[in-house]
Amino acid sequence: MEEPWTILKLIQWTTQYFGRKGIAQPRTDAEVLLAHVLKMERIQLYLHYDQPLQPRELTEYREAVRRRAAREPVQYITGRQEFWSLELEVTPAVLIPRPETEILVAKALALLDQRGAAAPWVLDLGTGSGAIAVALTHEHPTLRVIATDVCMPALAVARRNAERHGVADRIQLVAMDLGSAFSPARASFDVIVSNPPYIASSEIPGLAAEIRNFEPRNALEGGSQGLAVIYRIVDQAYQHLRPSGSLLVEIGQDQAAPLKEQLVANRHYDGVEFFDDYAGIQRVLHLRRNPGE
Repeated sequence: MEEPWTILKLIQWTTQYFGRKGIAQPRTDAEVLLAHVLKMERIQLYLHYDQPLQPRELTEYREAVRRRAAREPVQYITGRQEFWSLELEVTPAVLIPRPETEILVAKALALLDQRGAAAPWVLDLGTGSGAIAVALTHEHPTLRVIATDVCMPALAVARRNAERHGVADRIQLVAMDLGSAFSPARASFDVIVSNPPYIASSEIPGLAAEIRNFEPRNALEGGSQGLAVIYRIVDQAYQHLRPSGSLLVEIGQDQAAPLKEQLVANRHYDGVEFFDDYAGIQRVLHLRRNPGE
């Protein structure tokens, strides 16, 4: 009689299988997918290591393994990703939130504290899953955010994430291309944030298959140098910032130097600053609106 597929046996087999397929974190992915199917935490897998799977569970797990072996990201298979210690829903309509974007959130909160407004306003351009907007409002109890995106399915994901974490009443989700529908005569925001597409077109084919084949291309590709959308944001943002308000934009590796060269003489902003990510890469562009403008 064939031995049953227990939790430990499945983890061991899948780890070897993913390893042969070139998956970067084979054991972690095996554990995450099995915990997802069994609706338990990863630590519980080892508390119940000899538990056999039911036929339905085994079928569901095999399908998850098949998808991961085809390089579909674990986050799209499980439908979730942690960001700023918050569990967020993710679907193929949105970019998967990454740890480096937490730098932008932290800097935005620090700048808001410096401004000291009782009920500040933030504009989130290209919100995607709503990760930045949800993290900011979850952390700042009086903050209000307008979050834009051109993708209606992405806005639906952002809405569900806002509702999940109890901040939907302070986030207005608007379908538009960046801030194009706002009147330039209204300078309403203390801080504008964005994690825009910033990968150069020529670099897309060299991305990992998980990114290249599954994440939304319009959330990745930023033109020939990866800077096209960033420059559009810079050109628009000062019109919507209050005096001395801040623009924070996530950027790609090696983009700080060309951005500084182009922006240092921009009269609409008072200086150019960059913040490093956890790897020491200049990851966030900071521009402050010139108070004399």
